[in-house]
Amino acid sequence: MTTFALNGQNITVDDDPATPLLWVIRDTLGLTGTKFGCGAAQCGACTLHVDNMPQRACVTPLSDVAGRSVTTIEGLSPDGLHPLQRAWIELEVAQCGYCQSGQIMSAAGLLTTTPRPTDAEIDTAMAGNLCRCATYVRIRAAIHRAADLV
Repeated sequence: MTTFALNGQNITVDDDPATPLLWVIRDTLGLTGTKFGCGAAQCGACTLHVDNMPQRACVTPLSDVAGRSVTTIEGLSPDGLHPLQRAWIELEVAQCGYCQSGQIMSAAGLLTTTPRPTDAEIDTAMAGNLCRCATYVRIRAAIHRAADLV
């Protein structure tokens, strides 16, 4: 049994401690906002927060989050109106949308540590998140917009 806080609620799961957190989140707990992309922590689609820091769920064993706090895209904002989510909608960032929850979670981590990031800081923070639709210019603009909305 592994206990951790998920989106502000303490939960206990009976999955194998070596199971990647991504599969616990999606399959055991039914939260599908965190996406499977590559399975090797290279694309960023599975980005969520562990203790308020972005982390790749596909390579994080369940045992690593015991007693810790995990936040998924579903827990970023109770009403779905986090400044980043609002900026993403306002600037129509998403095309296919598959990578967007990971993009938003990485951006949220950046804005936590750097409330007014430069383009270079955004590019560095977001470098591990791939977008097959190449919406990088709109992603950067949305991060700047979200910084203005905070």
